Amino acid sequence: MTRAPRIVIIGGGIGGLAAALALERRGTETIVCEQSPTLSEIGAGLNLTPNAVKACRALGVEREVDAVSSKSDFLNIRDWKSGRYISRTRRGEFQKKFGAPNLTVHRADLLEVLAGALKTTQIRFGARCVGVEGGERLAVARFADGGAIEADVLVGADGIHSVVRNALFGTDAPRFTGCICWRGMAPADAVPHDINTIDGAMWMGPHGHVVHYPVRRGELLNIVAHIDSNAWTEESWTRECDVSEVMTTYAGWHSALTRLYPYSERWYKWALYDRDPLERWSSGRSTLLGDSAHAMLPYLGTGAGMALEDAYVLAAAIGRQPDNLATALSIYESVRVPRAKAAVLGARARAKENHLASPWARLKRDVTFALRERFGGEDNTAFQVGWLYEYDVGQELG
Repeated sequence: MTRAPRIVIIGGGIGGLAAALALERRGTETIVCEQSPTLSEIGAGLNLTPNAVKACRALGVEREVDAVSSKSDFLNIRDWKSGRYISRTRRGEFQKKFGAPNLTVHRADLLEVLAGALKTTQIRFGARCVGVEGGERLAVARFADGGAIEADVLVGADGIHSVVRNALFGTDAPRFTGCICWRGMAPADAVPHDINTIDGAMWMGPHGHVVHYPVRRGELLNIVAHIDSNAWTEESWTRECDVSEVMTTYAGWHSALTRLYPYSERWYKWALYDRDPLERWSSGRSTLLGDSAHAMLPYLGTGAGMALEDAYVLAAAIGRQPDNLATALSIYESVRVPRAKAAVLGARARAKENHLASPWARLKRDVTFALRERFGGEDNTAFQVGWLYEYDVGQELG
């Protein structure tokens, strides 16, 4: 191929924009097709574990992401009722241990950094993909308005309900996990001063847990509450609800948690879904990235990080094999599929551990966490995720 390959990305979320950035820096012609009229700024926080921060480094935006993020010295894991500290993961040591800090960021801020770094990528808004065609040398994306775009490589970065995934591998329904989530965002300066809003927190109780952490340089506190329930199955991140739902659900939990809830002006709820891992992500000249390939539960705090890693590896593989794009996609799969599968299954295992109903099972877990913190050696994280954090995607494929 004598010309630069044309890469069409379906989806303008974190994975899609990160892929566009990585690809344009490898000299490709890159087009992002986003069905929304603008970049979607969902009011949600994201955890960027050290591997995710190293992915930002590889993409050339670590400094910009750091500037809009928050850091905390600890993740405090606490008992739901007594408030007892179960474990205090020393996040302040992550830079030394894993080569990068742990950051927490507002999703809109991360999107803005990625979009602002783009130089040559076209972003086409209002472009709703309805189908994908193609073979060994070409891929075609078709859109609701009757238009179509040809690509040397087509990337489906269009989320858990991916049209591209369905076109490549057939329709399969996401797996409902039996868990409901609520999320809110409170101004940190409005929260009573006796409540810790500087560190990350995780409250673990029967059939549920709650996390909260600062975002946007500590100005806001992101709150996400999880509970085992089949009472709600809608996935929408934009379904508003009243704070009374959250207060009622967590009545009896510690006041340092429940007193936070009214400080969020809006609350949203959604049901949690994931998908079984795919063994293949590519067919012909089309492939998948991010949630379209490996939608996972949020319990490893690494969904965004996995998408950032995908983006870098895809671009590096295409940069290595610009004249043999089928080989490039095969390399991309071989590098990413095993790690993404481990993350999906690891998050599922964490879901069970987080929501233990038996008091004795919770006590055994809590003692294990405390022992890991004190005697766990290099990987003294409560959840034994050093394998995830130590990875540096910038070392893949040169």
